Amino acid sequence: MGSQRNGFKKESFILSVDVGTTLIRCHVYDKEAKIRGSCTTKVVPLYPEVGHVEMDPDAIWTGFITVVKGAVQDAGVQMCQMKAIGISTQRSTFTTWDRKTGVPFHNFISWQDQRAAELVKSWNRSCTMTAIHGVMKVIYFLTRQKRSLAASLIVFSTQHITFRLAWVLTHYKQVRQAAAEGNCCFGTIDTWLLYKLTKGQVHATDYSNASATGVFDSYQMCWSGFLCSLVSLPLSIFPKVENTGHDFGSTDPSIFGVPIPIMSVMADQQAAMFGECCFDVGDVKITMGTGTFMNINTGSKPHTSVAGLYPVVGWKIGSEVVYLAEGNAADTGTAIKWAQELELFSDVQETSAMAYSVSDSDGVCFVPSFSGLQAPLNDPKACASLMGLKPSTSKSHLVRAILESVAFRNKQLYETMLRETHIPITKIRVDGGVSSNDFVMQLTADLFGRKVARPQHHEMSCLGAAFVAGLGVGFWRSREELKKLQSTDEVFSPRGRHKEGVCSPSREYIPVLQSWERALRRSMNWYKP
Repeated sequence: MGSQRNGFKKESFILSVDVGTTLIRCHVYDKEAKIRGSCTTKVVPLYPEVGHVEMDPDAIWTGFITVVKGAVQDAGVQMCQMKAIGISTQRSTFTTWDRKTGVPFHNFISWQDQRAAELVKSWNRSCTMTAIHGVMKVIYFLTRQKRSLAASLIVFSTQHITFRLAWVLTHYKQVRQAAAEGNCCFGTIDTWLLYKLTKGQVHATDYSNASATGVFDSYQMCWSGFLCSLVSLPLSIFPKVENTGHDFGSTDPSIFGVPIPIMSVMADQQAAMFGECCFDVGDVKITMGTGTFMNINTGSKPHTSVAGLYPVVGWKIGSEVVYLAEGNAADTGTAIKWAQELELFSDVQETSAMAYSVSDSDGVCFVPSFSGLQAPLNDPKACASLMGLKPSTSKSHLVRAILESVAFRNKQLYETMLRETHIPITKIRVDGGVSSNDFVMQLTADLFGRKVARPQHHEMSCLGAAFVAGLGVGFWRSREELKKLQSTDEVFSPRGRHKEGVCSPSREYIPVLQSWERALRRSMNWYKP
């Protein structure tokens, strides 16, 4: 690869940027998928009111430019050696802007934002929703179409964009006016970056990002006209949905000095799935970062869930569409960060040793639900709690209880996935910052009764977007080649008795799990409507 000059073949690279909830990071990858240069910057969340979580669009843009230039400089190479750029972003964080001037009407509204909570609650209780559920149940009874079953079970959530966008249209007159005049652009972070990188030439997203908004019909593979008319969202503001691996155009030469082809745009969890090479049906990826996201490859059909697993498009490359079923626990990293701020420990690296320094949690149970409980319990009114405290409880017992709760939520999600999809699990790969904790990894393997593998580099979203971009320009030739580049840091094998891949947790954990589940039930429905 590379340009030929005076008989000397210049090495070329793939750039990849991941815009997460806490960091923007850029890596420069070589042919062996090794990181040759890196740069990161922090994302600063804004809390203008209680329950409101925002980000400054200009700060995201500036941070993006900074990390790209910094990573290339760190690699000691030149921009002209960049063959393509891939972009991975947090999902369901959005803004709207003026189509003519490109100026945002408001800050990015984060996926963590709760401003539409009351709106969501009233819609979920409304006669309209009851009627839709009833009609769809009848249609499902008559047709046995799984899509109708999904519609009969649908419950709105603040994590999806739908009602946060409805809130914006209600509260911001200029957005409403621009939409009426056809002068409003809606976009998640990827769409905003594409718009800026191409100087307003491209207003687009990809299927993986679109499918995570809650406004996209994953069965029909288009924005949902029915949902938009139901909650009064103008279809005209939405971007064009393109393949995940697609030539989105090139960056304007004025930005980096040379045009760089933008060859992939991807949602972070789906990008991590691709980075982990989970290409086959039954492959499972668990990302433990701010929250835990567990995804299973369900192949060419979206999964219809009755317990809160969400069907998303993994990626669309060429004519191939791969779907994933996803479950999440919102407060994994949040719980560990909270414990650190309470000074239960100073360095996160200490926590595994602290947990192992005691034989058990001394009866302490921690329920990690600062943002309610997600699948399979789906209780937004659940509270976070510590139960079973005694005078003998030490910091190590508290830390162990917190880490155990992460693994216990993993077990819940995993069992829901097995029960719902009936897909035989082929492999389990775990990434994200919390995966560096050996105690959590080992306990997860024990509770699953399966081997779980951890890669050398925990930042798989960046790698996934790089892989898709690289395949698009022939930097890498095939997915088989990508699998050969995969590096595994460590495989955690389960301890205890196992039957046909089903775990019988060691006797010590049966009562611990039972106590934790009791604590979970007591934490549910804590906050009154």
